[in-house]
Amino acid sequence: MKLAGIGSLLLVPMLMFATNASAAAPQTITYKLRASAVGQTTDFTLDQGVDASAPASVAAGGTLAVTIDPAPNTVPAEAGGRQVREIKGLALKLPVPANSSFRSASLSGGAGLGGTPTIGLSGSDVVLNVPGPIKGGASFELPTVTINLTAGTGGSIATKLGGTSYDAPGLTFTAVVSVIGFPVNAAAKGYPDPSPVLTTTTIG
Repeated sequence: MKLAGIGSLLLVPMLMFATNASAAAPQTITYKLRASAVGQTTDFTLDQGVDASAPASVAAGGTLAVTIDPAPNTVPAEAGGRQVREIKGLALKLPVPANSSFRSASLSGGAGLGGTPTIGLSGSDVVLNVPGPIKGGASFELPTVTINLTAGTGGSIATKLGGTSYDAPGLTFTAVVSVIGFPVNAAAKGYPDPSPVLTTTTIG
């Protein structure tokens, strides 16, 4: 089996984020991705539109909220001539920015996710987990993410997406595709390259 067909599907249903109080316009993020199944791998890219919101400034030691609001999306029904049965186990990392400390994170909204999403702190990352499954051809909307932070004593707080390499990915999930009538799990992992700043909040 070759993964070229799988590669075209894996991140099509990924996240569409909504904007930043300190950003003039949405940004386009390019994810570098690597998919693996039945002993083979393929590399591919995905351009992803992103908006995020955060205050322009905050007092030293003050609190602030960063909000990421995903837009509705659709899982493709097929890719490369193969049926997409579902995607599952999606995890997105959002690093706690420098010059800030994590207070809490919450989710609101979302639809068609096939399971209950969760969010929490894991190490230095806030991680959104969507267990799925989300069926091929189905529409869905990821929940709005709000991350509450406490500002440090100076500098600025810059929000970015997680992931720096295939060995340290910021996005992982599994696509289940039909190959000769049998389900095959294709694990995907990747990172934004380049990884631009989504929001900037000045302390002081």
